[in-house]
Amino acid sequence: MALFVTAPASAGTTLGASAAEKGRYFGTAVAAYKLSENAYTTILNREFNMVTPENEMKIDATEPQQGRFSYASSEQIVNHARSRGMQVRGHTLAWHGQQPGWMQSMEGTALRTAMLNHITQVATHFKGQIYSWDVVNEAFADGNSGGRRDSNLQRTGNDWIEAAFRAARAADPGAKLCYNDYNTDNWTWAKTQGVYNMVRDFKARGVPIDCVGFQSHFNNDSPYASNYRTTLSSFAALGVDVQITELDIQGASADTYRRVVEDCLAVARCNGITVWGIRDSDSWRASQTPLLFNSNGSKKPAYDAVLAALNNGTTPPTTAPPTSVPPTTAPPTTAPPTTPPPGQGGCTATVTVNQWTGGFVANVRVTAGSSALNGWTVTITLPSGATVTNSWSANSSGTTGTTNWTNVSYNGRVGAGQSTEFGFQGTGTVGSPSPTCAAS
Repeated sequence: MALFVTAPASAGTTLGASAAEKGRYFGTAVAAYKLSENAYTTILNREFNMVTPENEMKIDATEPQQGRFSYASSEQIVNHARSRGMQVRGHTLAWHGQQPGWMQSMEGTALRTAMLNHITQVATHFKGQIYSWDVVNEAFADGNSGGRRDSNLQRTGNDWIEAAFRAARAADPGAKLCYNDYNTDNWTWAKTQGVYNMVRDFKARGVPIDCVGFQSHFNNDSPYASNYRTTLSSFAALGVDVQITELDIQGASADTYRRVVEDCLAVARCNGITVWGIRDSDSWRASQTPLLFNSNGSKKPAYDAVLAALNNGTTPPTTAPPTSVPPTTAPPTTAPPTTPPPGQGGCTATVTVNQWTGGFVANVRVTAGSSALNGWTVTITLPSGATVTNSWSANSSGTTGTTNWTNVSYNGRVGAGQSTEFGFQGTGTVGSPSPTCAAS
């Protein structure tokens, strides 16, 4: 599983080929419905040697009704990748998000049993085809507690993560098993330390964990940290691989992309990097232009910086992981995001949709007009057959037909000309909705 084949190009001239020279991979998130776009697949096939299904392996996509599994879209991605010599990261087997309605309404023993059955069935179905699984996704709370997120899965018992990993090992013993999370990049943050302590405990007790995934969604509220390499090295010192799994950087700073690549190459057990989308138009944060290719498919300066960093890397890495221990200094007392100054004004809203067979994720951008907002309401009319199953960063009324979305406590104040975002996921086909926005 440690050998990475190159994309069909000369070594050193593409991201995947250059990473493979260093014993790594360079991958991207892929949406099945975009595989019919020639411009999309041209870049995918040329540049990358690892793919992650963006939504097609999540719980709502693979088990939309309890006990009835659906693999068509995920198999489309897996077959496309493997037929072209690419490998696949499986994402994700157990998560509090993007659960189908039947699972959201479960609790206790019934939920634990359903979770373990889902892991067993999906991992068994793809047995031998997956390089690494994100077995559990985003189970730790934001903020300063360093503890677990309150979720229906957590309420089945604190050992649920361990149980998930043991089930995944039994179902697909040849794959690497990862824990994956966001806002764990800064070594001093309590959330980072909470995950670190869990991994250390798992390794000490023989729980089958092979790797830790760092989503690394860097933006103005959660920027790249100068101690990022320390974080990667410290986890690696526990005896696990580290993988950068969902990288995107607001504004696509060439310097920050270069630093991230150099940090990975400096850690012997950093297997590779996955960017969360190909072109800016493919990104879940399209308005932040965070990826390596412009929406027209042209390479950005960040691409050149990444390729140069990969080509300049050494093989094998020369920096051994330090045996770092958790810091004694307290983590920040406030966590991102921050809020813009108060005010009032009109607003507009736009929607970006990631659609796959049977489901979708919609990201909505709310932009203030010439004066600031103290609050906002967005109205979106969904077509017949489309149903909202989950949402984030907004309060909602209605799951079908005409739905209304209002700000939550931290994103109601939006400066003049500035934007905030919220999102929702659902079943069915949503098309291209036309939202309206009103200031509260």
